[in-house]
Amino acid sequence: MNIRQAKEYIKNSVNIYLKKDEFGEYCIPVVRQRPIFLLGAPGIGKTAIMEQIAQEMGIALVSYSMTHHTRQSALGLPFIAHRTYNGQEYDISEYTMSEIIAAIHETMEESGIREGILFLDEINCVSETLAPAMLQFLQYKIFGRHSVPEGWVIVTAGNPPEYNKSVREFDVVTMDRLKVMEVEADYRTWKEYALECHLHSAVLNFLDLKKEYFYHMEITAKGRSYVTARGWEDLSQILYHYEEESLGVDENLVGQYIRNEKIVREFTAYYDLYRKYRKDYRIQEILEGRPSVQAISRAKEAPFDERLSLVGMLLDRMLADMQEVMEQAAVLTDIRALLLAVKNTISEDTRPEQTTAYMERLEEQKRGQMFARDRAGNLSPQERRKCKLVLQFLEQARRAVTARSDGDIAPQEAESGVSYRGEKVFEPVRDRYETAVSAMKRETERVQGELHHLFVFAQEAFAEGNEMLILVTELTVSSAGAGFIAAFGSPDYQRHSQDLMLSERQSQIQGQIAELEL
Repeated sequence: MNIRQAKEYIKNSVNIYLKKDEFGEYCIPVVRQRPIFLLGAPGIGKTAIMEQIAQEMGIALVSYSMTHHTRQSALGLPFIAHRTYNGQEYDISEYTMSEIIAAIHETMEESGIREGILFLDEINCVSETLAPAMLQFLQYKIFGRHSVPEGWVIVTAGNPPEYNKSVREFDVVTMDRLKVMEVEADYRTWKEYALECHLHSAVLNFLDLKKEYFYHMEITAKGRSYVTARGWEDLSQILYHYEEESLGVDENLVGQYIRNEKIVREFTAYYDLYRKYRKDYRIQEILEGRPSVQAISRAKEAPFDERLSLVGMLLDRMLADMQEVMEQAAVLTDIRALLLAVKNTISEDTRPEQTTAYMERLEEQKRGQMFARDRAGNLSPQERRKCKLVLQFLEQARRAVTARSDGDIAPQEAESGVSYRGEKVFEPVRDRYETAVSAMKRETERVQGELHHLFVFAQEAFAEGNEMLILVTELTVSSAGAGFIAAFGSPDYQRHSQDLMLSERQSQIQGQIAELEL
């Protein structure tokens, strides 16, 4: 199965394991809740999907790599305890709490979330001294003398032996206590994730042309050669930063992430060509509706790989702008709910210091929620950024109220003796919110214009060819693209989408007629 299918199976398993009966007991006893074992090559996203599952389900996540654990850290350290049995005193061996179990309790205490996933990576690389204890753990969810708390589902992961010399193959007795999911690298599935994370379009365009290079393993005269999804993602990040600093990208840099000489040479050559395309076509001018005659003419005559690169560059910029608008909309939605709460506390006699005190409490609550989710491991980078932007707005609005009360914004009101109470206290907050909404509307209109210009250019340069199909498809599968179009509309997208669907249906009918030999 691919990583997306594995994610759905894990979500279903977690839902079922956490299902309770009418008495509040878990329907499936702990001993029958088989831990899940993800078996797959390195770098295909096993850890990433666990973070996504926790975020989507609103449960906690505690992750550990088992490679560094010894028997003592996993099971706890022994100590002598004194006990009395039948009037006689005895010294017995006890164990401190496992570091892993303690981490779960700390997460529950700090986040307030009582259910979650314990994710143990590299489970088949445990030390020889720890291996015997793993059977008890997988069956009974116990490390030493301490159990995994109720409501925590165990998911494990590991690499096949051919990828890791430290792998200890599980025997049948151990494997029979696991739900084994063998995960394979799949570019199409990974690309959906890559679009959501806004990976560099040079990487995605290159892999669209060379899908066989997405994941590559071989033994050469110089040793093991490998290319993984993790390598492409990390390379994507460094490319963005190198471009921001105007630094040159060469084979030495690419080779630090892509460990195959042939692929390094080909990607570096493609990246140089990609940069030339970006400069020659002047992407910003196309999106502003000012494409040069030369750009249109060249796009019409360009080979498919150049046209594909051009579409990728245009989409990269388009989706980034759409993502920014959707982020602004989400932030303003959260702010509006908070400001309504502030407004509801204001009466005719409300003083500025009362409103600022209430806004301070809202800020603290928001920070507490962000901390709890962060500690639970289910706060995505996008959610963290949204929370910080909301907090920034609240802080600035609160300061505006204070400044207004001190006469810094409207001293004429103080001179005229106007009482700064009641509804007037809320005016600086409302003004800031309305300014932010107006700015978002202007940005939305600008991005809608870009999208229209993109379709106009694509129609003129590519007509209804494969490039138009790629454009419509990428806008559809991207959450930023689909979300923006659903929220704000796009007649161009709707028209071309319907045309392509009709064309596809027509081709299907023609194929069926051909099969009937009519």
